[in-house]
Amino acid sequence: MIELEHPASEDSMSEAPHPASVTIRQMRLDDIEYVSRLERRCYTLPWSSSAYVTEVGNSNAYYTVATQPDGTIVGYCGMWVIMDELHMTTIAVDPAVRGLKIGERLLLDLIQEGIRRGAERATLEVRERNTVAHNMYVKYGFEDVAVRKNYYSDNGENALIMWANDLTLPPYQAMLRDYEARLA
Repeated sequence: MIELEHPASEDSMSEAPHPASVTIRQMRLDDIEYVSRLERRCYTLPWSSSAYVTEVGNSNAYYTVATQPDGTIVGYCGMWVIMDELHMTTIAVDPAVRGLKIGERLLLDLIQEGIRRGAERATLEVRERNTVAHNMYVKYGFEDVAVRKNYYSDNGENALIMWANDLTLPPYQAMLRDYEARLA
């Protein structure tokens, strides 16, 4: 369990958060210790804490955390916006609360913020075998465009490169509003 300002008991994790009860807010420096702990639980190749310190201070970057009402961090994500492109750098949800659409809330927030920052298209890499994440990205209009062979150094797995275009056009905007309403 990853804790923030208000420690949660082990019992609170058995009461899974409803996606609407999770708050998405911008990551702060005092979150990094907790994000790093969660990162090590979620990934075999975790980023260092110093990488997050750099990212939180990067004006082209946007990093958020998902917190339960008690302040427990249950997910995080990040992106860069360069010119008209949103590049999603990371997304993770605590294994104890996966499947509750928290990752989808994080992704939706990233896309909306990217659009506010001038992004017209978005890209990301996803492990070839991560079908749950891949399906979520497809739902949000991402398409497979290439494969990076042996991209992940922990096991040599390929990365699928995905793109979503036309983020600012009315049909995509209507889709975002629909998904946002469903998650509320």
